[in-house]
Amino acid sequence: MAIKRKKKDPLLGKLLFKNTATHRLQAFWNLFAKDDDVLVIINADPDALAAAMAVRRLLRYKVKSVTITHPNEIRRLNNQAMVERLKIPLERLKDVKLENYSKRVMVDSQPDHLPCFEKIKVHAIIDHHPVTNVGEIEFVDIRPDYGATSSMLVEYLRAAGMKPSVTLATALFYGIKVDTHDFEHKSVLADGISFRYLFNIANRDLVRKFELTDLRRSELKYFATALAELKYSKGRYFSHLGRVRSPDVLVIVADFLNHVGEIDWVFVSGVHGEKLVVIFRCDGYRKNAGKLAERIFGALGSAGGHKGAARAEVPLKNLQLGEKELTSETLKRFIKQHI
Repeated sequence: MAIKRKKKDPLLGKLLFKNTATHRLQAFWNLFAKDDDVLVIINADPDALAAAMAVRRLLRYKVKSVTITHPNEIRRLNNQAMVERLKIPLERLKDVKLENYSKRVMVDSQPDHLPCFEKIKVHAIIDHHPVTNVGEIEFVDIRPDYGATSSMLVEYLRAAGMKPSVTLATALFYGIKVDTHDFEHKSVLADGISFRYLFNIANRDLVRKFELTDLRRSELKYFATALAELKYSKGRYFSHLGRVRSPDVLVIVADFLNHVGEIDWVFVSGVHGEKLVVIFRCDGYRKNAGKLAERIFGALGSAGGHKGAARAEVPLKNLQLGEKELTSETLKRFIKQHI
């Protein structure tokens, strides 16, 4: 059963069949035969990893084999912990021969999301991001109103009568938490229903461990630097950490400083590669970190975010600091000019 979005409907991934979980599942299963070797393609993050595991479960007895592949190096410690502790079998895309797979499924992504995806012929897409150019793909289930692809896959599993194992439930539970930011970002009732279904199956202690695993022991030194360099002015904290191993450290330090009660704004910066990275934090009440980041750095590099959290990345060559060295004091003066 070949299904496609209506050509006149650019949004919400409406399909040309009765829009129920059972019909979606059957249409998806109809793509595959017993002798198919299936490649599940993702850009690895918690939601994508969990959804790919669910697809693997759905196809376990329907096809010959299922392989999950990803192009990106998994750098974040949270994601590494998820892969290692849940023993998720993965292959790097560069090591996979596409011609060895008779069917290819893209999950939590679309062909034009990454250059390396554009030339891959896929037979199915299951995703929650805004619809882009999906071409003449046989099966398309894209629901941009959903907060997580994992929520969609829970519906597939339930329609199939497959209760997820603790391992799979833990992955899906974490995937929904991450992509909805604990339901602080956009989501629909269906996300909440899937989350509640998984609540008593998932290992929530393990999920908590994933959430807390975001700092290497060697990176504790950055806290010492951040506190030593900390500048205060009128309810605002400024700290420049110099060169950092990963921009994630800046996020962790900024979130830590944002816990201080009487502080309205936190600005933490560092240099990674050839870019200045600045993390913005505030309470989001009568303030907008995203708009401020864009106003200060938008003309120099990429900048933006949400009311309470934002980020800017600026090539060092665009900073025009002259002979001045980048310090916490320089950061403070630079930002105060725009506040």
